Amino acid sequence: MATPGLPPVSSLPQADEKTLEFVLDALFEPSAEIHSIAIPAIQSSASSSSLSPPTIPNNPPFTSYASLIQHIGTLLRQLTVLSSSSSSPFPPPEREKLHGILGSHPRLGAKKVDSAQSRAEQAQLNTGASDEAERLAVLNREYEERFPGLRYVVFVNGRSRDVIMEDMRRRIDRGDIRAEEKEGIQV
Repeated sequence: MATPGLPPVSSLPQADEKTLEFVLDALFEPSAEIHSIAIPAIQSSASSSSLSPPTIPNNPPFTSYASLIQHIGTLLRQLTVLSSSSSSPFPPPEREKLHGILGSHPRLGAKKVDSAQSRAEQAQLNTGASDEAERLAVLNREYEERFPGLRYVVFVNGRSRDVIMEDMRRRIDRGDIRAEEKEGIQV
């Protein structure tokens, strides 16, 4: 079964890059970094070639968009492992790529949001008292200062602004960037 507005998932391995970018931007936040890891995974799923990039496990054919999303989640989790294995004081390219993907998500409560999916999720956060909006903006800034390159990401649907801000505070106070990377991927 096809997802509305998207081509059948079975056509993706043969699709051109523009089509794949459109699909990825509809499923995730627009990000050149996610394109760079997901497009090769999708294209390589058409064959069981041993020439596939080494970070792509088994290159399964995608039978649904859910299986594609799950596979891309696996790739992102691999980036967290690769990015934490370096002893260098500088961020490895995998961490920069991961942060580019996670940082592509719009700030919670942002007035201008590019993706339709995020606009719908955040609609409820743009209502309410202006002092709450100000508190949310302050928490966004504090989060991004604590975790450079990341944006606070959480499943918003059905959660009040207060509950979300309590979670933001808890995660800022926790101060664990590795946990933030993992939570950003789980969303």
